[in-house]
Amino acid sequence: MRWCIYNAKHILLLGVLMATDAVAQLADSLAKTQVTEGELSYKGQGRKFDNMVKEIQEFKGLQALRLEGNTYGVEAAQAIAKALETKSEFKYCYWSDMFTGRLRSEIPPALNSLGAALMTAGARLTVLDLSDNAFGPDGVKGIEKLLKSTACHTLQELRLNNCGMGIGGGKILAAALTECYKQSSSQGTPLGLKVFIAGRNRLENDGATALAQAFQLMGSLEEVHVPQNGINHPGVTALATAMQHNPQLRVLNLNDNTFTKKGAIAMAQALKHLRSVQVINFGDCLVRSEGAIAIAEAITEGLPILKELNLSFGEITGEAALLVAQSVEGKATLEKLDLNGNCLGEEGCDAVREVMDGLNMGDLLGSLSDDEGEPEEDDDEDEDDEEEEDDDVEEEDSSVNQVSSPLSVPRPPDASSFLCFPSPDKLLKLGTKRALLFEQQVDVADAGKTAEAFLKISSVYNEEDKDVKSAVLDSIGKDAILRKAFANPSFQGYNFISSLLVMLGLLKSEDKVKPVRVVPGHLQTLEYVVRQDYFPQDHIAVLEAFMSR
Repeated sequence: MRWCIYNAKHILLLGVLMATDAVAQLADSLAKTQVTEGELSYKGQGRKFDNMVKEIQEFKGLQALRLEGNTYGVEAAQAIAKALETKSEFKYCYWSDMFTGRLRSEIPPALNSLGAALMTAGARLTVLDLSDNAFGPDGVKGIEKLLKSTACHTLQELRLNNCGMGIGGGKILAAALTECYKQSSSQGTPLGLKVFIAGRNRLENDGATALAQAFQLMGSLEEVHVPQNGINHPGVTALATAMQHNPQLRVLNLNDNTFTKKGAIAMAQALKHLRSVQVINFGDCLVRSEGAIAIAEAITEGLPILKELNLSFGEITGEAALLVAQSVEGKATLEKLDLNGNCLGEEGCDAVREVMDGLNMGDLLGSLSDDEGEPEEDDDEDEDDEEEEDDDVEEEDSSVNQVSSPLSVPRPPDASSFLCFPSPDKLLKLGTKRALLFEQQVDVADAGKTAEAFLKISSVYNEEDKDVKSAVLDSIGKDAILRKAFANPSFQGYNFISSLLVMLGLLKSEDKVKPVRVVPGHLQTLEYVVRQDYFPQDHIAVLEAFMSR
């Protein structure tokens, strides 16, 4: 990796020197409220709410308010709500991660106050983002009245990622959206929700089915993201039916749920009714070979503007993968096909590459480095049948098993699968040997790969989930990857820090490196790591210089 100024160490040392003089000025500028086109932003500033209230009250034409990355109790929320009561032009609620460290019991009344204020103001919302607030079903009750009100008749984007809604919260949400649609339709302006995001919420089949009914009623969705929700074929089938009634759908992301043959075939039938789909993410969904063949048929017959297709880690065999590869012929807009982590075998991988090369699309095929090899002779169909017959039993025990998996021989722990598509469930399933599995998978002599692994593992860190938190720290910081890396005399610590900063978007590189989406887990894990005895003290000063920005 080439750096813009001499080399990584020179850049980092220069950053420290510059930061020494600039930190005070930088901190002062950050403390000031940022205003752009009717927007007030307190994102990550930790401001005192009494000052904020005055600024909100005095702001003319307020349309957007950013409260992300802060922590507000009931009193603070009530005060902010009071200031919002006169803001009739308000449209955009960017309120993710705003209850950090608060008791869950504090969140519903806080949300109730804020919602009531928007209704009083006569606001007409376009965006409501409450992601990463972990408020559970009670939190959904806190926004139930708001969602049913005229303030949400104009809602276009609803973002509730990683909120722990559960089945109960999913049902409450579905009922509120249904009521909103009915009320708005009676007034001649039916709800036209375009973007729905609710990954990592444990919706399971019942929650997903309830939401599917609301989606079918609205028919206006363009993006649906519900990854990692423990949904198997009954819920997938319900969602597939609903998607047929949303003709403008562009993005469909169900990554890390469990389709099996029946769910995959249902989804393939839905795709035949859609012409606007650009992105399909069914990675780690166990679509299996018959499901992949059905999806390939749907792609061959339609989806003229498809850009991305992810069918990775789905237990797809070489023959089915070939049909998938052949199905993208003539898709001029295609940018990526991901078939990694399936059961193609060496010959199957070569055959798929040959097909893609023959279509002049070889550069669009993702890596096949994690292919699991040709499957041994088994009865996949019987496994699917057994699984589907026992779904009801699995659902009753869903509090223990968030994601239903086949009742046949389970897939062994796979660190490479986690590193491709990180999730808390996958990390926990790696078991007590997870640190060793990561050490075997990650080349700790390579500073760049070590930094990439650090960011992927730390991305699932959850302060409120003790098991996940412990698993992340065990995998990275105690006696695992980083301790082993820094113990290696040839390990280039400054290159590790450089790579980390580049991937976080805090340092530029001549190479085209797309920054990751920074999440709290990255910083919380890093805070833990720098306090370990193996972490060099001079590296801490470098990190502080850049992280203060």
